Amino acid sequence: MLTFTHIRTKLSGRLPSPSPSLLHLPAGLPAGPGDPASVGRERASTFLPSPVPHPLSSPQAGRIPRAEHAISLQGAAAATGKMQKHNQKEHLYKLLVIGDLGVGKTSIIKRYVHQNFSPHYRATIGVDFALKVLNWDAETVVRLQLWDIAGQERFGNMTRVYYREAMGAFIVFDVTRPATFEAVTKWKEDLDSKLVLPNGKPVPAVLLANKCDQGIDVLMNNGIKMDQFCKENGFVGWFETSAKENININEASRCLVKHIIASESDPVQSVEPDIIKPHLNSSKIVSCSSCFKS
Repeated sequence: MLTFTHIRTKLSGRLPSPSPSLLHLPAGLPAGPGDPASVGRERASTFLPSPVPHPLSSPQAGRIPRAEHAISLQGAAAATGKMQKHNQKEHLYKLLVIGDLGVGKTSIIKRYVHQNFSPHYRATIGVDFALKVLNWDAETVVRLQLWDIAGQERFGNMTRVYYREAMGAFIVFDVTRPATFEAVTKWKEDLDSKLVLPNGKPVPAVLLANKCDQGIDVLMNNGIKMDQFCKENGFVGWFETSAKENININEASRCLVKHIIASESDPVQSVEPDIIKPHLNSSKIVSCSSCFKS
């Protein structure tokens, strides 16, 4: 009859002798291939996680992480943009906005510079100023200094001071008030008598027929007459405009700036105390007809 002692003896004969504990292996001593410690080490290695490769030995070493790579590209793009801006040419032009009282000069400037319109009228006292920056092309930045001159100033003696060093002008009239159109020639004469080019020609001026949203039919059949009027009075072009509806204001500005850029050669310089003569190269004057509305 088998007893527990016999069973234990038979089983113990079949089991291999236990391996020495790895913890008792002296550090630094190599184990032979048949050494029990070596066998124990191989068995133990199956339960240990794979070693993490050193960053310098990893096949990914030396590669820039994607996020850092994107940041480096953004930094390079920003640096390139700064270099391009540094190489851009900058022009500063003083532009006059003149015309009778209440024709909408201030509203045109606010629409052009701030992209807003207020129906509430507030008369300008003396002169007001605004600045507009244009990215004209990849190589040119144009800064416009807009002088909003009060309508009643034509009857005073300050326009000579206000006109000084201006490179161009907008003359504005209200299409719903014929008297303001009749005053256009007086404003143009006042401008030309105080601000001319070295060759005696007037500075570039664009005529703005403002509030066209209220008087749609006023100029519908008078396009040819307006072209003739502008040529006779020395305007480089004319536009129907509306500050309320934002009609043709940007186009009119580009027309005027185009003529100034095409004719510019030297900075503005006062030659005589009474007449300001911007130094321009008349050989580069562009065609006026491109700015005329038909």
